[in-house]
Amino acid sequence: MDIALLWLVPSVFLIAVLYSSVGHGGASGYLAVLSLASGALIPAHMATTALTLNLLVAGLGMVAFARAGHFIGRLTWPFLLASIPAAFLGGLTPVSAHVYAVLLAVSLAIAAYRLLMTSARRDAGAVNPPPMGAALPVGGGIGWLSGVVGVGGGIFLSPLLLLLRWATPKQAAASSACFILANSAAGLAGRFARGAIEYGSLWPLLIAAAAGGLVGSRLGANHFSGAALKRLLAVVLFVASFKLLRMAMTG
Repeated sequence: MDIALLWLVPSVFLIAVLYSSVGHGGASGYLAVLSLASGALIPAHMATTALTLNLLVAGLGMVAFARAGHFIGRLTWPFLLASIPAAFLGGLTPVSAHVYAVLLAVSLAIAAYRLLMTSARRDAGAVNPPPMGAALPVGGGIGWLSGVVGVGGGIFLSPLLLLLRWATPKQAAASSACFILANSAAGLAGRFARGAIEYGSLWPLLIAAAAGGLVGSRLGANHFSGAALKRLLAVVLFVASFKLLRMAMTG
């Protein structure tokens, strides 16, 4: 593991910069590089490590976007209401993520393509928060899947908020950071309840993630435009899609 850390640390830093700039924690990226280091797909220590890094980076992103005035509580809490208990149940569920990986990879690639298309033209009209009847089932489904796979769920929530015009790019980033923060904590709690919390040599990765999260979240909250955030999110989705597909094929 000491040799692996020589490339894991800079990899985690770069992942944290990219993902935090759009309000994400980066769990899918961390899982990808950890799988290369360990040779396994998603063992307990990988999911736990990814969720912990997610918790740290999303927390930094939440603070940065909230300080910049982009966080709207009434947009976020309906999703959280259903996602937190669902993420806890997902963390309790010992289900392999292989079957989900291909379907998720395809859906993320489609979302990325649509985001690239929408970022190429000017947005028209105002955004409207989602109705409760839509937010609750969406939040619950994303929360459960996030707890099972070991991610925070922002990778699924952000495209929906933007493509359905429920939020602006920066509002979506702020809501996703909060969503990821809550679901990562709930997923970790579920894993703790079933005795599946396992850490390796974690502290160097925590430092790398914190540094990357600080850089990326400040760039996203204060310097990038809405169109730039959409393009960055599309890149993140394409990367996550590729990694999920690769992990499914080699797992």
